[in-house]
Amino acid sequence: MKYQIKDYLRHHGFVGQTITVQAWVRTKRESKSVSFIALNDGSTLNNLQAVVDAGVVAEDILKLVTTGSCIAATGELIESQGTGQSVELKVTALEVYGTADPDAYPLQPKRHSLEFLREIAHLRPRTNTFSAIFRVRHTLGYAVHKYFNDNGFFYWNSPIITGSDAEGAGEMFRVTTLDPKNPPLKEDGSVDYKEDFFARETNLTVSGQLEGELAALALGKIYTFGPTFRAENSNTTRHLAEFWMIEPEMAFFDLIDNMDLAEDFVKYVIRYAVENCGDDLAFLEKRLLEEEKNKPQNERSPMPLLEKLQFVLDNDFERVTYTQAIEVLLQSKPHKEKKFQYPVEWGIDLQSEHERYLVEKHFKKPVILTHYPRAIKAFYMKEETEQVNEKGPTVRAMDVLFPGIGEIIGGSQREDNLDKLVARMKEVGIEPESMDWFLDTRRFGSAPHSGFGLGFERLILFVTGMGNIRDVIPFPRFPKSAEF
Repeated sequence: MKYQIKDYLRHHGFVGQTITVQAWVRTKRESKSVSFIALNDGSTLNNLQAVVDAGVVAEDILKLVTTGSCIAATGELIESQGTGQSVELKVTALEVYGTADPDAYPLQPKRHSLEFLREIAHLRPRTNTFSAIFRVRHTLGYAVHKYFNDNGFFYWNSPIITGSDAEGAGEMFRVTTLDPKNPPLKEDGSVDYKEDFFARETNLTVSGQLEGELAALALGKIYTFGPTFRAENSNTTRHLAEFWMIEPEMAFFDLIDNMDLAEDFVKYVIRYAVENCGDDLAFLEKRLLEEEKNKPQNERSPMPLLEKLQFVLDNDFERVTYTQAIEVLLQSKPHKEKKFQYPVEWGIDLQSEHERYLVEKHFKKPVILTHYPRAIKAFYMKEETEQVNEKGPTVRAMDVLFPGIGEIIGGSQREDNLDKLVARMKEVGIEPESMDWFLDTRRFGSAPHSGFGLGFERLILFVTGMGNIRDVIPFPRFPKSAEF
């Protein structure tokens, strides 16, 4: 068994043993005739201090031990004589695997801005902040799979290359092998995609939902967890061109079942992170407090990070219809004083400022909005059999709104009636013939079913307290940027 620093720090049964630690150097300081080297192998936020007495390691070797270098240190693990750590390594031998020139290595022991670290995304996982974020990301990802596995779901792999547009949005990345400078053309001058690799127009997927529905109507309960792509020209702190989506689809679930699952699921994965990432979340909480010191009080987080996470776990989500939410917004002070950037009226697609007002100012807890206007939602959402208000037709949709994030989950009960689904597709300009495979699930053994999508990076934003979605994914993709 090969142990890591987290094991040596966690289990004091190693004290008195001779061990070898392979890690990167965070810092080195010298005091009189002793060198103190802080080692980190990425397994934990906490460093292991290696103590090198004068004469134990050749001076020319010790000079190579600088911030960023990689070494193997062998010695006895002893109880620490100093403060700040319970154990330390008394070095008897040291090998340098890789050096890091202090004049060239960009991660010297000082404070670096998040903007600067985005420019060196290939190195930023070596910082405390980003190593903590990516350990939390891993833990949340594991919790996703564990939750669904333990609750009888099957993991389903929807295709990344697709010929359909699940959202009907049209903002998709094209996949082609045709020569862009000289594509084959039809007689009418349009591109002849029959000459392309797949013999048709194809794109990177915006959602695994449609193929997920096929699986749910055979296996009962499934979930997808994979990359999705949007070619929106959105330069915001909440949007990426490539991101990961979690999309469960369930046969025989109505809208209420869907909401119950969404709330239970998101609470489970947050609780799992709180229980398993204590050191990392405590560090990120401290980082957030430091970052917000210079902000006006009204722009600071209403509560510390761990308290916020516990608050979500301890409280039921508020369930409100879209119509009720609009009434709240119309009666709100920001609306009456014309402080909202976007107007409020029934039928609008709620903006982030509206969602955050509902969550952060009015209800002061996560909110599930339901029964949205039919006109602003996707073609596959089930229309109410009876009009539930005088404003217009609504669909059995639901969005989960979180503080600081806005929408974190979007879902609905799916339209299971063939005639209604075909009519709606024609209404939004989708040719039913092009999705005949999808309609077969309504022709043969159609069943009530529901599902939702959770943007994984938005979940990580909430759990880590970070302010920009580009800082919770290893290599962010956004307009004008596809580095590394």
